[in-house]
Amino acid sequence: MTSFSIEQIKKVLPHRYPFLLVDRVISVTPAKSSKSKEGQIVEAIKNVTVNEEFFNGHFPERPIMPGVLILEAMAQVGALANHSPDDPELEFMIASVNHAKFRKSVVPGDQLLLRGEILKDRGKIKCIQCSAKVDGEIVAEAEVLAVAQPRPKAEV
Repeated sequence: MTSFSIEQIKKVLPHRYPFLLVDRVISVTPAKSSKSKEGQIVEAIKNVTVNEEFFNGHFPERPIMPGVLILEAMAQVGALANHSPDDPELEFMIASVNHAKFRKSVVPGDQLLLRGEILKDRGKIKCIQCSAKVDGEIVAEAEVLAVAQPRPKAEV
Protein backbone atom coordinates (compact mmCIF):
# COMPACT_ATOMS: atom_id res chain seq x y z
CA MET A 1 0.00 0.00 0.00
CA THR A 2 1.56 3.32 -1.02
CA SER A 3 -0.90 5.65 0.72
CA PHE A 4 -3.93 5.49 2.94
CA SER A 5 -6.90 7.59 3.91
CA ILE A 6 -8.09 8.82 7.28
CA GLU A 7 -10.37 5.79 7.59
CA GLN A 8 -7.38 3.47 7.18
CA ILE A 9 -5.30 5.58 9.59
CA LYS A 10 -8.04 5.23 12.22
CA LYS A 11 -7.84 1.44 11.90
CA VAL A 12 -4.16 1.60 12.91
CA LEU A 13 -4.07 4.49 15.40
CA PRO A 14 -6.40 4.51 18.43
CA HIS A 15 -6.35 8.33 18.56
CA ARG A 16 -9.47 10.37 17.85
CA TYR A 17 -10.30 14.08 17.80
CA PRO A 18 -8.67 16.20 19.10
CA PHE A 19 -5.59 13.97 19.32
CA LEU A 20 -5.56 12.31 15.90
CA LEU A 21 -2.91 14.48 14.27
CA VAL A 22 -2.43 12.75 10.90
CA ASP A 23 -4.80 13.57 8.04
CA ARG A 24 -3.43 11.39 5.25
CA VAL A 25 -0.54 9.06 4.53
CA ILE A 26 0.99 9.97 1.18
CA SER A 27 3.75 7.37 0.87
CA VAL A 28 4.97 4.15 2.40
CA THR A 29 8.42 2.75 1.73
CA PRO A 30 8.49 -0.85 2.95
CA ALA A 31 11.34 -2.35 4.95
CA LYS A 32 13.95 -4.19 2.94
CA SER A 33 13.49 -7.38 4.97
CA SER A 34 10.31 -9.18 5.97
CA LYS A 35 11.96 -10.06 9.31
CA SER A 36 12.43 -6.47 10.49
CA LYS A 37 10.71 -3.13 10.09
CA GLU A 38 14.07 -1.32 9.89
CA GLY A 39 14.10 1.07 6.98
CA GLN A 40 10.31 1.26 6.69
CA ILE A 41 9.30 4.90 6.05
CA VAL A 42 5.95 6.67 6.13
CA GLU A 43 5.30 10.21 4.95
CA ALA A 44 2.04 11.85 5.95
CA ILE A 45 0.25 15.19 6.05
CA LYS A 46 -1.24 17.19 8.90
CA ASN A 47 -3.21 20.22 7.75
CA VAL A 48 -2.98 22.91 10.42
CA THR A 49 -6.14 25.01 10.56
CA VAL A 50 -7.16 27.96 12.70
CA ASN A 51 -10.08 25.83 13.95
CA GLU A 52 -7.75 23.60 15.98
CA GLU A 53 -8.86 23.72 19.62
CA PHE A 54 -5.35 24.37 20.97
CA PHE A 55 -5.12 27.71 19.15
CA ASN A 56 -7.72 29.14 21.57
CA GLY A 57 -5.06 29.22 24.27
CA HIS A 58 -1.71 28.92 22.42
CA PHE A 59 -1.71 31.83 21.75
CA PRO A 60 -4.90 33.76 20.87
CA GLU A 61 -3.04 36.86 19.60
CA ARG A 62 -0.41 34.84 17.69
CA PRO A 63 -1.52 31.23 17.22
CA ILE A 64 1.35 28.73 17.25
CA MET A 65 1.00 24.93 17.20
CA PRO A 66 2.45 23.60 20.49
CA GLY A 67 5.74 21.75 20.04
CA VAL A 68 4.48 18.84 22.09
CA LEU A 69 1.66 18.33 19.56
CA ILE A 70 4.11 18.48 16.65
CA LEU A 71 6.11 15.81 18.48
CA GLU A 72 2.93 13.76 18.99
CA ALA A 73 2.10 14.06 15.26
CA MET A 74 5.60 12.84 14.40
CA ALA A 75 5.26 9.91 16.84
CA GLN A 76 1.90 8.97 15.30
CA VAL A 77 3.60 8.79 11.91
CA GLY A 78 6.27 6.64 13.57
CA ALA A 79 3.51 4.27 14.72
CA LEU A 80 2.18 4.17 11.16
CA ALA A 81 5.71 3.39 9.93
CA ASN A 82 5.71 0.39 12.25
CA HIS A 83 2.48 -0.93 10.73
CA SER A 84 2.20 -3.73 8.21
CA PRO A 85 -1.18 -4.92 6.86
CA ASP A 86 -0.88 -8.38 8.46
CA ASP A 87 0.00 -7.04 11.93
CA PRO A 88 -2.33 -7.54 14.89
CA GLU A 89 -3.77 -4.36 16.41
CA LEU A 90 -0.90 -2.73 18.29
CA GLU A 91 -0.65 -0.02 20.90
CA PHE A 92 2.36 2.21 20.35
CA MET A 93 3.64 4.04 23.44
CA ILE A 94 6.43 6.63 23.57
CA ALA A 95 9.21 5.47 25.90
CA SER A 96 11.66 8.33 25.31
CA VAL A 97 12.40 11.26 23.03
CA ASN A 98 15.97 12.16 22.10
CA HIS A 99 17.53 14.99 20.14
CA ALA A 100 14.25 16.91 19.79
CA LYS A 101 14.68 20.21 17.96
CA PHE A 102 12.05 22.79 17.11
CA ARG A 103 13.37 25.12 14.42
CA LYS A 104 10.40 27.23 13.32
CA SER A 105 6.86 28.02 14.47
CA VAL A 106 3.95 26.18 12.89
CA VAL A 107 0.91 28.41 12.34
CA PRO A 108 -2.61 28.12 10.94
CA GLY A 109 -2.54 27.51 7.20
CA ASP A 110 0.66 25.46 7.32
CA GLN A 111 0.73 21.90 6.04
CA LEU A 112 3.06 19.64 7.97
CA LEU A 113 4.84 16.98 5.95
CA LEU A 114 5.59 14.36 8.58
CA ARG A 115 8.12 11.56 8.13
CA GLY A 116 8.87 8.54 10.29
CA GLU A 117 11.58 6.00 9.60
CA ILE A 118 12.18 2.89 11.67
CA LEU A 119 15.92 3.01 12.49
CA LYS A 120 16.02 0.01 14.83
CA ASP A 121 13.56 -2.83 15.33
CA ARG A 122 14.19 -4.81 18.49
CA GLY A 123 10.88 -6.66 18.62
CA LYS A 124 8.64 -4.64 20.91
CA ILE A 125 11.11 -1.73 21.04
CA LYS A 126 11.39 0.58 18.02
CA CYS A 127 13.68 3.54 17.40
CA ILE A 128 12.14 6.00 14.92
CA GLN A 129 13.70 9.05 13.28
CA CYS A 130 10.92 11.62 12.89
CA SER A 131 10.74 14.97 11.16
CA ALA A 132 8.21 17.64 10.26
CA LYS A 133 8.56 20.07 7.37
CA VAL A 134 6.59 23.08 6.17
CA ASP A 135 7.20 24.23 2.59
CA GLY A 136 10.27 21.97 2.36
CA GLU A 137 11.89 23.42 5.50
CA ILE A 138 12.42 21.29 8.62
CA VAL A 139 10.41 22.76 11.50
CA ALA A 140 10.94 19.91 14.00
CA GLU A 141 12.80 16.62 14.35
CA ALA A 142 13.35 13.99 17.01
CA GLU A 143 14.35 10.42 17.63
CA VAL A 144 11.52 8.55 19.33
CA LEU A 145 11.93 5.29 21.21
CA ALA A 146 8.60 3.47 21.41
CA VAL A 147 7.15 0.23 22.68
CA ALA A 148 4.72 -1.72 20.50
CA GLN A 149 2.43 -4.15 22.27
CA PRO A 150 -0.87 -5.87 21.45
CA ARG A 151 -3.84 -3.54 21.93
CA PRO A 152 -6.05 -4.71 24.80
CA LYS A 153 -9.54 -5.82 23.78
CA ALA A 154 -12.36 -3.51 24.85
CA GLU A 155 -14.59 -4.93 27.57
CA VAL A 156 -18.30 -5.14 26.80
